[in-house]
Amino acid sequence: MKKIVLLATGLVLLSFGYSQNTEEIMNTLERVNKNFEYLNHRLDKIEKNIDDLMWYQKVGDVAEIDKVYITGPPLMESQEPNPTAQGAGNPVKFWAYVFVPKSIDPGKKYPLIVFPHGGVHSNFGTYYTHIIRELMAQEYVVIAAEYRGSTGYGKAMYEKIDYGGLEVEDVDASRAYMLENCSFIDKNRVGIIGWSHGGLISLHNIFDHPKNYKVAYAGVPVSDLIARMGYKNQSYRDLYSADYHIGKSAYENVDEYRRRSPAWNAHKLQTPLLIHTNTNDADVNVFEVEHLIKSLKAEGKKFEYKIYEEIPGGHSFNRMDTRIAREIRLEIYYFLYDYLKPPVKFNKIIDLEKAAYRF
Repeated sequence: MKKIVLLATGLVLLSFGYSQNTEEIMNTLERVNKNFEYLNHRLDKIEKNIDDLMWYQKVGDVAEIDKVYITGPPLMESQEPNPTAQGAGNPVKFWAYVFVPKSIDPGKKYPLIVFPHGGVHSNFGTYYTHIIRELMAQEYVVIAAEYRGSTGYGKAMYEKIDYGGLEVEDVDASRAYMLENCSFIDKNRVGIIGWSHGGLISLHNIFDHPKNYKVAYAGVPVSDLIARMGYKNQSYRDLYSADYHIGKSAYENVDEYRRRSPAWNAHKLQTPLLIHTNTNDADVNVFEVEHLIKSLKAEGKKFEYKIYEEIPGGHSFNRMDTRIAREIRLEIYYFLYDYLKPPVKFNKIIDLEKAAYRF
């Protein structure tokens, strides 16, 4: 896409030649760049619609799949363009995926897994197919929120991003929606799991709403945004300091970045928690997670964790379809089972393989 933009820029300059002044050229270039920005969001929408169809193909044999339209809190004040306009202060609307095992008896109660996706700007895609199939086989019900800032829903949703902020409340709102609307959910058996940015959201949810979750799993969680801004490049930092997001860099407002970082909120932990990280993670450096682990220990918190050494796959090491990834996921399912007691318990790797491949 960058090549296309550069080519378009060159064509604009050639078309003007020397007959127009610099201001006119720059105004035209700005319009061209805005058009390409909107095109990117349009392409994201198409990709998301295709992936939605793929969910039915990949999981439809074992799950009833729905996509519900629900609300979270209003925009943060800095994002509200006109606080006195009609509709200002209304709740933010967003979509969420619901997966219900076809094998359940709706007259009984089942545990719920709240499953926020990762990525600074991303969405819940069929990348998680085998994990969803494994959860269905254990007869968990799953809700996966496409919280504010998710991609595939246009520029307006993209720019509602609030990393480590109100997105956390969107995810908790998806939990509340399920309890209110699905009589087969056991309100006392709700867990939350997430990887990467989804791990950060999971941690903040149990920190801010400890009574709402029985157990949590955080895989390779983003843990310290202050440190993260230090080792990532400028284009990554710009995602946070954008005028529609935090609006300032970590250098300019370190307290705000600390507020959004799990490692600086470790004193809030009350919920049973399992953390996994991997030493060769090229996305969330292991020292971020080590900071979280050390902070929890310093606060005297009881939790479980494991630092894996050089597992193939790096950041995705236990979300992959390798045998070692399944072995590690089995450990996660053992941990969740102790608190959520799903009707079906996985005992061996073969149980995960059967869930994935139907035999």
